[in-house]
Amino acid sequence: MTDIDLKGRLALVSGASRGIGRALALELARAGAHVIATARTQGALEELDDAIKAAGGTTTLVPMDLMSEDGIEQLGQIVTDRWGKLDIMIANAGALGELTPAAQVKAKTWQNVLGVNLVAPARMIRAFEGPLLSSDAGRAVFISSGAASSRRAFWAPYAAAKSGLDALAQSWAAEHVNSPSLRINVVYPGAMRTRMRAKAFPGEDPNSLPEPAALWPLVAELVGPDCARHGEIVRFEG
Repeated sequence: MTDIDLKGRLALVSGASRGIGRALALELARAGAHVIATARTQGALEELDDAIKAAGGTTTLVPMDLMSEDGIEQLGQIVTDRWGKLDIMIANAGALGELTPAAQVKAKTWQNVLGVNLVAPARMIRAFEGPLLSSDAGRAVFISSGAASSRRAFWAPYAAAKSGLDALAQSWAAEHVNSPSLRINVVYPGAMRTRMRAKAFPGEDPNSLPEPAALWPLVAELVGPDCARHGEIVRFEG
């Protein structure tokens, strides 16, 4: 287990109800951070809360659809009013959409995939930049995908959205290249044992893939107060 002390730090994780988001939320709590966990599914968030409490951690649950008109902005104001800062932001929530020829992708799919993977993180930047800058060591991590660069056939919406996410995060990082406290990075998790991966590759043996928690040591490095990396796309090599 990665030895990192996050006691007294506040972390926000989107898409925290399952997969990578759930694993990272649990590890952050185990390391001592208070975790604000957001996801659409109330029941799954409550299961996460039980796991965090069993591990001796604390959490605030925020059932929320990232596509709602002003939910992200309202949460940003709540964080500002209640805590006055945010130490760690992990933009993890993702939507695969349908794997189909680009010419057959419906407008609703484009709106959902771009909305969840790109527009929501952009709104998170607007909502949480202030609280992150109020931290003595603000850390933002965006969970992207190798699909952003592989751009394989039939993956147009997801690949386009993740390519845009990379550009968004690195452009924002460039704005803060001289910041004394804010560090912004992108992570490519690679193939992991998640529901999204199973949907994309239904014939693959999930037992051949690492559990999402295997990503934690890499993310721990990026969210720790001593992290000096900034504006990078970091690939998990597990």
